[in-house]
This record gives sequence, structure tokens and C-alpha cells, in this order.
Amino acid sequence: MPQIPAPEVLAARQKLVLDHFRDEVAQDWDATLSTFPHPHYEVIATMTVHDGDSAVRGYYHDTRTAFPDQHHELIALRHSADAVIVEFWLLGTHSGPLGPVPATGSRFRVRMTAYFVFDAQERLVCERIYFDTLSMLKQLVGGVDKKKPKNWLLLARVARGFLKMSSGEPDPRLVNTVEPELA
Repeated sequence: MPQIPAPEVLAARQKLVLDHFRDEVAQDWDATLSTFPHPHYEVIATMTVHDGDSAVRGYYHDTRTAFPDQHHELIALRHSADAVIVEFWLLGTHSGPLGPVPATGSRFRVRMTAYFVFDAQERLVCERIYFDTLSMLKQLVGGVDKKKPKNWLLLARVARGFLKMSSGEPDPRLVNTVEPELA
């Protein structure tokens, strides 16, 4: 069973992760990406992988187009043998399109967990994000006044957009997993 690293290693990991969070909120993408030797995000809720500088910058562009004021509130930070695990609230306002989903103008606050995974050389190799999409969807749609007929077309476009987003195939790297050998 892997051992928890020395305190100085944990402190260095924690600093890197907190710098990463700070730079994401500041939308300093060069600084954020510099925390990785090779940027790699896995978004489990959408079963998507953003691998490499260009793909991760695209992910940042798309999410900040949809939620330009996106920011975090940390809840807890924990260490494991190969990761820093962060629980946080993700907050923002749906001010622009999220792919095929038009802006609703609604605010959201969703509890999330991110695993910042490190390799044997203490390099950040992956940020793996977990969250409940239904909680976010309920807030994005819930902020629209459904009693006003002028909003019905928007709600239909939002529903169609979310259906379109959910129709894609999951990334096989997230589906084709291997059970670990435990001692």
C-alpha cells in the first residue's frame, strides 16, 4: 500500500494546488497551465477528457464564456498517497452559452470534489473533477421564471442543449478502467 509522503512534499503539493485554484479564478491560464508538465483534466460528470494545452485552454474558454464570474469557495483539503483532494463550492452566473445550452442568467452554487493526482516525480498529471450535474441543472433552469410565456422558448432551447450534450459517447479513458490490485 502506498505511503503518505513526507510533510514537506505534502506542503509543496498543497501550495501548487492552491496556486492552481487562485490562478483559475484570476483566469491567468498561463500560470494555471504551468502547474502541469502536460495539462490533463477529466470531468467525470460529463465523461469528458481535456488533454493537452490546446484542449485545456478550450475547456477554460468554454466554461468562462458560459460562467465568466466562476469562482470557488474551499470546503476542505486532504492528502492521499498520490493526490491532493479538494472539496469546494463552484459558483457563478450562466451569462453565456455553455456549448449548445443558451444562457439562462441563473446563478449556481454546486459542491464539487477535485483530485489533483501526482506522479512518482511529484508532478501534477491530472485534475479529476466530480460533481452532480442535476444540482447544477436544477439551479440553471430553476432561476428562469417558468410562468412567463416569453421564457418557454428559452427553456425548450436549454432542454434541447442539455440533451445534445448528453448524447455524446463517454471518453473511453474514463470508462475502460482496471480494478487495482490491493495488498
